[in-house]
Amino acid sequence: MEETEMNNIKVLLNGIIKENPTFVLLLGMCPTLGTTSSAINGMSMGLATMAVLIFSNLIISLIKNLIPDMVRIPSFIVVIASLVTILQMLIKAYAPDVDASLGLFIPLIVVNCIILGRAEAFAAKNGVISSVCDGIGMGIGFTLALTLLGATRELLGTGKVFNMTLFPEDYGALVFVLAPGAFIALGYLIAIINKFKKA
Repeated sequence: MEETEMNNIKVLLNGIIKENPTFVLLLGMCPTLGTTSSAINGMSMGLATMAVLIFSNLIISLIKNLIPDMVRIPSFIVVIASLVTILQMLIKAYAPDVDASLGLFIPLIVVNCIILGRAEAFAAKNGVISSVCDGIGMGIGFTLALTLLGATRELLGTGKVFNMTLFPEDYGALVFVLAPGAFIALGYLIAIINKFKKA
């Protein structure tokens, strides 16, 4: 296997494990805490963010040499905002249930620090394929984290995961479906992941 391919695989895996946006870098906490009341919501938000992340990295890596340094960040934001607008229109048209459950969090993808951070730190300095691999890796890592957090909260709060009942709702702790439960569940998941990383 060529060195370039190895580097691309390393970049891809980096966002999933070593530099997971949620559990390691603690980026994008607003959608992480706000949309993970269920596994489906977490997964939907993660996939929406991943789509924007991949395409913004792709476009920014293509046009990086055309953008003057003085307007680099505003140019990145214009690219990201355009992609989020297209994504929001597609979600409204083809997935109205997702649009209803995520609501305001879809347009807020524009200001998600993961996307702008990867555009500035990676896509503006690397080639197209590496940038796409970075977007896929970070997107998968973010999606897995949101899905895991959503599934944990949904299970502990309602006894369900992906709307499949695992135990009666009467035994669930309602706090996990509410805002404080997001902080509690995220804190415990980060602690468990850190414990496994040290072991």
